[in-house]
Amino acid sequence: MGRNLQNGERLRPVDLARAHGLSTQAVRNYEEAGILPAADRTAHGYRTYTPLHARALGAFLALVPGHGHRTAASIMRAVNEGQPDEAFRLLDESHAQLLEDRRTLEAVESALRDLEPGAAPESAAGAVKGDTFIGPLARRLGIRPATLRKWERAGLVRPRRDPVTGYRVYAEADVRDARLAHQLRRGGYLLEQIAPLLTRVRTAGGLEPLEAALSDWRARLSARGRAMLTGAAELDAYLRARG
Repeated sequence: MGRNLQNGERLRPVDLARAHGLSTQAVRNYEEAGILPAADRTAHGYRTYTPLHARALGAFLALVPGHGHRTAASIMRAVNEGQPDEAFRLLDESHAQLLEDRRTLEAVESALRDLEPGAAPESAAGAVKGDTFIGPLARRLGIRPATLRKWERAGLVRPRRDPVTGYRVYAEADVRDARLAHQLRRGGYLLEQIAPLLTRVRTAGGLEPLEAALSDWRARLSARGRAMLTGAAELDAYLRARG
C-alpha cells in the first residue's frame, strides 16, 4: 500500500488515492458505491479514512484483474454489508467461469487438431458432416440462425446458395469455420478479430494465425488465474482486519 499504517491512524482521501495512483474523486466514488466502508467525517464535514479503508481499497483493486470491475465491486459491497457468504458465492462463480473458459480453450484446440493434415475424420456422432443447412447447423452449435447470418455478414462463414431454393448450404469447410468462430467467440474474441484469422487460415492454408491467438488466449487465462490468487490474498487480509 505504499506506507506502513498504524491502527487508529487517520487518512485523507488523497492519502488513499496517491498510494494507488488514483484521483481523490475515485476514492470518494468507491465509498459511495459501497466498495469502501462509510468514512467518518470531521467537524467540518471532511472525510477521514483508516487503515481498514486502505485494506478495502487494496482488496478491491487486487480483485479487479481477476474478476472484473463489476464482480469485484459486488464482492466488496457484500463484505461491507456483512454478507460474506454472498461474497464467497460471487468468487465461486468467477472461478467456475474461468474453468469453463479453460474447457472452451481445450475445445478450440481440439477443433484445430481436427483440421491438421492427416487428422482422422470426425465421427458421425461428433460433428455435422457433409452439406447442411442453417437450421441444423445452428442447433448443433447451440446458437440462433440469426447469429450465423450475422457471422456471414462479418465474413466468418461463406455458405453457398442453392440455385433452386436460394437456401444457404454449408459445406464441411463452412461447418469448420462456424465451429471455430463459435469457440473463439466463447473465448471473448470479437467478430472483427475472428474474421481476419479465418481469412488468413483459408488463404494461407495454415493454422498459424489461430495458434497464435490461442497462445494469447491461454496466457490471458493464466494471468486471470494468477490475479484471482492475488485478489483472494488481499480480500482475506481485509476480512481479517474487519474481524
